[in-house]
Amino acid sequence: MKKQFYFEVATQWKKGDHKNPKTHTSKTAGKSNLNISAASEFKGEASKHNPEDLLLSALSSCHMMSYFYVCQQQGVEVVDYKDKAVGTLELRSDLSGGFTKVQLNPVATITNVAQKALAIDLHKKAHELCFIANSVSFPVVIDAVVELLESEK
Repeated sequence: MKKQFYFEVATQWKKGDHKNPKTHTSKTAGKSNLNISAASEFKGEASKHNPEDLLLSALSSCHMMSYFYVCQQQGVEVVDYKDKAVGTLELRSDLSGGFTKVQLNPVATITNVAQKALAIDLHKKAHELCFIANSVSFPVVIDAVVELLESEK
């Protein structure tokens, strides 16, 4: 039997609420509201998050949490983690479009030099488990680096 989980976000917009007509509020019960706009390339407010930012953030965050999970299962201690997600969005002549690729560039710092190869390999398993990566139709490429804690070098 499959487990199902439900998530809910309310989007709210009202004429005149914001300077830019593409700016709106995203609300999730019990959490801070997000003011979101279109990307500046699409006449939105550059200072606000946009759906494209949020998609990249979701992919990066999901991969990180999946990676932490598989590392914990294998006894790999991660003491620092950074990622820079880069996405390519292609706009078609009919003005539709979509992401054609996202590349994650995680850099994980671990404590045990003997686990470096394992720590790199675990990114593949993390990617396989990532709920968000499993939900998109474009390739998500992982270019992972594993570093050692200074005291372990």
